[in-house]
Amino acid sequence: MDKIALRPLAKVNFGLDVVGKREDGYHEVRMVMQTLSLHDHMVMEKQDNGKVSLKTNLRYLPTDKNNLVIQAIELLREEFHISQGVRVNLKKVIPVAGGMAGGSSDAAAAIFGMNKLFDLHLSRKDMMERGLTLGADVPYCIMRGTALAEGIGEVLTPLPGIPKCGVLIVKPAFSVSTKKVYEAFDKQSAINHPNMDKLLEAVSNQDMDGILMHMGNNLEDVTKRMHPIIGRIEEQMEQAGARRAMMSGSGPTVFGIFDTIEEAQRASRVFQSRKDIGQVHVTTIYNVKGR
Repeated sequence: MDKIALRPLAKVNFGLDVVGKREDGYHEVRMVMQTLSLHDHMVMEKQDNGKVSLKTNLRYLPTDKNNLVIQAIELLREEFHISQGVRVNLKKVIPVAGGMAGGSSDAAAAIFGMNKLFDLHLSRKDMMERGLTLGADVPYCIMRGTALAEGIGEVLTPLPGIPKCGVLIVKPAFSVSTKKVYEAFDKQSAINHPNMDKLLEAVSNQDMDGILMHMGNNLEDVTKRMHPIIGRIEEQMEQAGARRAMMSGSGPTVFGIFDTIEEAQRASRVFQSRKDIGQVHVTTIYNVKGR
C-alpha cells in the first residue's frame, strides 16, 4: 500500500467533570466521550525523498513539527527505522481549538495510517499507547465510540453506544485557550460537579431522556463568563428545538441534541450567515460496531 485516505472524527463530551489537580499540573477528570460522524479529510502517501510534509487548507495551522500529525509520523518513523518519506494532505472540517479534539483525532489517524502504510502490525492497544505520548485525547481518538475517560483522560472504559440522534455543531467566530480556561477554573471558590454516576447509568441503559437530563460540563461556567455568546447560542439552539445544548470540552463549540438530523438541519438556519458564528455543521452520533 502506497496511499491511504482517512477520516479523523470529531468528539464531544456528554459529561465533563474536573475532579482535581495533580502535583504535576495536570487535571484529573471524569468524562463521557462520544465520537461524531463529523470528520476531517486526510490522505497519506509514501514519498521516496525521505521527507515528511504536510499541506492543509488552513493557512494558520503549523505544518512543521509543531503539528501533532508530523509528530505522530516521526514517532513511528524513528521507532521502526522507516527511511521512506510521507506526504500528508489534510483538509480541516472539525473546528480548530474548539473543544472537539480535532488535532488529537488527526494525530490518531496519522498513527493508524502509518500502521497500514508500512505494515507495522500494531494492535489498537499498541497504537493507543504511542498516541498517549502525543496527548491525553489521542488514545480515545484511536478507540472511538462512547467511553468513560478518567485520570487525565487516558484511562478509558468502553460504554454502550449513545442512541443515534441529530447533532448541531456551532462554533463562535473565535477560539479559546484550554490553558486559560483551566487557569480560570482553578481560581473559582466554588465548583459545580455534574452527576456523572447518573449520566453513566443512563448511558449504560441507553436512556436518552436520562442522558439529556444528566449531561454536564463544569468547565462551561468558566468559558461562558469569558464569552457570554456561548450561553446565548445554547439558548437559541433550545429555542430552535434542541432537546439539550451544551459546550464541548473547554469550548467554545456548542452542540445541540435533536431527535432527528432533519430537525438539526432546520435549526442550523438560525446560525448560518451570522458574522459572530465561525462554523455550523449538522452531523450524528458515530458508534463502534458491537457496542
